[in-house]
Amino acid sequence: MDGGGNGQQADRIGGTPLTWITGASSGIGQALAIHLANAGGRVALSARNTGDLAATARSSAERMRIFPLDVTDREATAATVAAIESTLGPIDRAVLNAGTHIPMSLGDFSADTARRLMEVNYMGVVHGLEALLPRMRARGRGHVAVVASVAGYRGLPTAAAYGPSKAALINLCEALKPDCDRAGIRLQLVCPGFVDTPLTARNGFPMPDLMPVEDAARVLADGLDSGGFEIAFPKRFTRKLKLARLLPYRAYFPLVRKATGA
Repeated sequence: MDGGGNGQQADRIGGTPLTWITGASSGIGQALAIHLANAGGRVALSARNTGDLAATARSSAERMRIFPLDVTDREATAATVAAIESTLGPIDRAVLNAGTHIPMSLGDFSADTARRLMEVNYMGVVHGLEALLPRMRARGRGHVAVVASVAGYRGLPTAAAYGPSKAALINLCEALKPDCDRAGIRLQLVCPGFVDTPLTARNGFPMPDLMPVEDAARVLADGLDSGGFEIAFPKRFTRKLKLARLLPYRAYFPLVRKATGA
């Protein structure tokens, strides 16, 4: 792991809050890191791809430090959080964003695919929370945003592995929020719709209200500074899916078939 920089004292000058972002080598995580750094923030970046992390950090070398990490490794996640805090100071805010998507439906149903997505998308966040929350609880303050997806709202075609991993994150955050509130830890849930990233580029179907990743990063950054529990975007698309959660199955399934052609 590479903490970079000139040590803890130099990085704490000015008291600028520190944000840790996982999955920061591409997509929303990368765009958010760049947005926050351009706004004057300090950012610790983690992902598996060291080369892409380094390239991202070069866009604002004085504001970014890289800490390569595979979030499915529990011990490595704990060690990374410790390394960030020993190098840069306390993590004020964490955006647990690392995730992946593999389409799965009846024809290619696989326990291996389901397990892989749960390990990355769900357990990767659990490992981050396990490392962060005791430190934030001891300080009596902290801020964690967990990136789930609107695919976790209700079951969608081809998302038989992805959707459950994101639904688990939504449930996890809802369950933890009261405890976090009492401990002085601000917990937020992030539910993006379709954002133009390398992951959505794999989709072979039309994506309504596809959002440029830079716009998504700006909306997410604004949401992190807001007081709300959930940050959902793009608004028009996510409102429709929120309404769909209220439908009975006899109305929901025909609507999904019509909308997706499934």
